[in-house]
Amino acid sequence: MGRMSVVAFEIFFLVLLAVAGISMAWFAGLVVWKLFKGQR
Repeated sequence: MGRMSVVAFEIFFLVLLAVAGISMAWFAGLVVWKLFKGQR
């Protein structure tokens, strides 16, 4: 396994981590929004 494939592997997992973080934040925001909307 060369140096280039290690860098590509790292970038792939960083992108995966970013996508997971963004989707979790969006879902948390959606839940909070629905909770506040349901209180009215």
